[in-house]
Amino acid sequence: MKKTGDMKEAGDLKKDRGYEKGRMHEKDKKNSRHQGTRVGSKEKSRRRKAPVLPENPLFLLEGAALIGVIAYLFYDSPVAAVVLLPLLYPYYRRRSGEKRRQEKKELSTQFREALAAIITALKAGYSAENAFVECLREMQFQFGEKAAITNEMKRIGKGIENRIPLEKLLLEFASRWQIEEITEFAEVFAIARRSGGNLPDILGRTAEVIRDRMEIDTEIDILLSSRKFEQKIMDGVPFFIIFYLGLSSEGFFSVLYHNAVGILFMTGCLAAYLAAVLLSDKIMAIEL
Repeated sequence: MKKTGDMKEAGDLKKDRGYEKGRMHEKDKKNSRHQGTRVGSKEKSRRRKAPVLPENPLFLLEGAALIGVIAYLFYDSPVAAVVLLPLLYPYYRRRSGEKRRQEKKELSTQFREALAAIITALKAGYSAENAFVECLREMQFQFGEKAAITNEMKRIGKGIENRIPLEKLLLEFASRWQIEEITEFAEVFAIARRSGGNLPDILGRTAEVIRDRMEIDTEIDILLSSRKFEQKIMDGVPFFIIFYLGLSSEGFFSVLYHNAVGILFMTGCLAAYLAAVLLSDKIMAIEL
């Protein structure tokens, strides 16, 4: 009887110890989860707090310098530079838009050569995927490793290696740049691939239409290039006139500085100048 009682007591002690171990294990799990959520929340907060830097910080410096010049020439006051700081945002957007349009023009010119390389490879008997691989080599030779078309062809090449459909890669390429000619080529390529038609002939006819349109765009740019250069000169003429008169005739603009009437008059002149700049930009922005 004593032996059976001892056996029961030993069994109960084992059960109690196992229960305590289970509770401790559950507590450790909860603590580890709690610590994991804390670490995750800290990482998320760090990511959220990370400052987003502008893509073109040089344009901000240009805008700040221009605001300083305007404050000096139009108001002769450093306080005016602080008041005019909101103009920094539209100036940054304008300069970023100009840079983006320039990049699109360069890519359009490069894409014209890429089209010729792709169609030549297709007519030589290459498959569509291998034609784009061959086009990458041609673009690296013509434009170098840092060119936009080279980077895009590299991205398409990596997508082909990862078994991503070529039609999807081309549509993504078109959506990234929002260039009409690239979008049309991607859509025509996708339709021709699904329908199973003669891919080299279909793409060849499409490429001819796209090249003709690009040539017209190039001719328009050549005709407007001199006018755009004149526009840039005229944008700087008012600043030169004010600076020259203030330098050659000391005190010529002193009547317009540091008084309400003069500030209002110079503000009206500045508003008229900015309106003229915006109007000239719209006149020169000719798109087919």
